[in-house]
Amino acid sequence: MTALESETTSLGARATRHLWGHFSRHGDQTTPPVITRGEGARIFDDRGRSYLDGLSGLFVVQAGHGREELAEAAAKQAKELAFFPLWSYATPPAIELAERLAAYAPGDLNRVFFTTGGGEAVESAWKLAKQYFKLTGKPGKHKVISRSIAYHGTPQGALAITGIPALKEAFEPLTPGAFRVPNTNIYRATEYADDPKAYGRWAADRIAEAIEFEGPDTVAAVFLEPVQNAGGCFPPPPGYFERVREICDQYNVLLVSDEVICAFGRIGSMFACDDFDYIPDIITCAKGMTSGYSPIGAMIASDRLFEPFNDNTTSFAHGYTFGGHPVSAAVALANLDIFEREGLTNRVKELAPDFRATLERLNDLPIVGDVRGEGYFYGIELVKDKATKETFSPDESERVLRGFLSTALFEAGLYCRADDRGDPVVQLAPPLICGQAEFDEIEQILRSVLTEAYTKI
Repeated sequence: MTALESETTSLGARATRHLWGHFSRHGDQTTPPVITRGEGARIFDDRGRSYLDGLSGLFVVQAGHGREELAEAAAKQAKELAFFPLWSYATPPAIELAERLAAYAPGDLNRVFFTTGGGEAVESAWKLAKQYFKLTGKPGKHKVISRSIAYHGTPQGALAITGIPALKEAFEPLTPGAFRVPNTNIYRATEYADDPKAYGRWAADRIAEAIEFEGPDTVAAVFLEPVQNAGGCFPPPPGYFERVREICDQYNVLLVSDEVICAFGRIGSMFACDDFDYIPDIITCAKGMTSGYSPIGAMIASDRLFEPFNDNTTSFAHGYTFGGHPVSAAVALANLDIFEREGLTNRVKELAPDFRATLERLNDLPIVGDVRGEGYFYGIELVKDKATKETFSPDESERVLRGFLSTALFEAGLYCRADDRGDPVVQLAPPLICGQAEFDEIEQILRSVLTEAYTKI
């Protein structure tokens, strides 16, 4: 046995024995792939094999792997001040990052509350909404509305907002007060296929209907992703967010733009609400803020929401030990410097049509029902019958997605996600540094593996 083989065996065995994977199945001594390094748009395993990172880790590594200046920013800050909490104190990196995020955000979203991740940011937004309405004389407004199949995180409150029943069953009862409306999957809304604007109006009006049903005096907020992730990248139909904003204003309900995935260039702009021309009351964000080089998240709120707390008496009794960690904040600042220096948001806007066109070549495959998304964020819905849009049975989904696709795509050199939290999809979100060469590689691997997958239905 060579030294490399010995080390590989050791790493795999140790992972199997001690590492509890997130959202992972375990048993039969299953050994997870061991990823040891990254460079640009590629990752490498402990056997030295290279893979195209078609998911940016987990919608995270916007600027690509192996950026030495981000590692150096972390080391420099750790030498100066490794840690101090934001509990009635401040640090220079947190101050500068808050100022910078507020400058990127639309409207009067000028107040930045730091967390360590996206689920915490969503949790913070619901708690803020509840306390804000209590402080402004509307204590009954505590409920929230989100869309079916939408994923908003795993803390108990965020999980209640999440619209995926299978993720919630094991942890019930959850925080009460969360209600669901339809998502914007126009591929399945055949009656609106020729009129997407009418579909957008219909979907938005379901939010008004839910508010009326629950009672406007009980509803605090609506949580929506600019492009819904779970279910396979549902973009908003034309006019959708314009109508949602009208509805929220009409009923005095806060609009939360959950941009944990969509912010920091994933759709094109620094914040995706700008891509779809709406101003929310709160933005939640995380993932791409540091390109994954250090964990951080944020809830960005409007001056209006901060005002009741600005009385020298009232506090938002909520926080996280590592929220706004000085090392993570320093890394985020260095990451945003890369964005500006290399024009990453403009790059996405310029090349997004090419990414779409490349993926749409796959429409000639019988297993491909729909190719949808925006920017560098796409889902490919897989079907059993292209003409009828018939989807897979649960057994077929298990066999094709988990039993074949996930492993086959990885073995072919592409890391992405085969997901069946709604109808079966393959999700793609490559680093923002990618161009036509990477788009072509993604398409070629998908074409080969999906062609074989169709024979296994």
